[in-house]
Amino acid sequence: MRAVTGIWRWRHNPLRRRTDLIEAWVAFVAVVLLALAVPAVGWTAGARTDASLQQAARTQHEQRQRTTARVVRAADTPASGLHSSGSEGEEPLRRAVVARWTAPDGTSRTGTVSTRRELADPGDTFPMWTDRGGRPATPPMQSGTARAHALVVGLLATALAAVFVEASRRLVVRRLVQRRYEHLDRAWAKAGPDWGRTGAGS
Repeated sequence: MRAVTGIWRWRHNPLRRRTDLIEAWVAFVAVVLLALAVPAVGWTAGARTDASLQQAARTQHEQRQRTTARVVRAADTPASGLHSSGSEGEEPLRRAVVARWTAPDGTSRTGTVSTRRELADPGDTFPMWTDRGGRPATPPMQSGTARAHALVVGLLATALAAVFVEASRRLVVRRLVQRRYEHLDRAWAKAGPDWGRTGAGS
């Protein structure tokens, strides 16, 4: 509103400088961009990211299969970076084991994987994911996780767009202020030597 009232106020003001009107229009354009364009940028970025991640999640669900593994014994070597179940950040609560599971083609597979410590005794069973070849795989991305990532991307894009608009406005205003000072310096240099003298036009 201040931008709109600023433009209206300066329309017929006899003291109006050209830079004053430009500054008011710049503020008005910035307000419009912040109200319309910036949210549109965020929504577009979030929507496209969500569509891409949802497609990736569907592909992962098609290429990976959930199965049940049975613990054979404790492993002598650490498991690979793939986890059979649980979430990231639970390394102290996990244990490497040698387990046996059934591949999508029906064959029996044995390998070293990690599982929760309470499911690491011989004979224990736990859920795990495999790829089409029967190799251990990370769980596929869930739809909610993809949506959360897309929301973060949308919010970040909105914030960056808003910062860009405001930074651009400030740069333009700074340049306008510099032009005002330059114009004032030139006017003062022209009128300064005769300032206050009779007949000098002051």
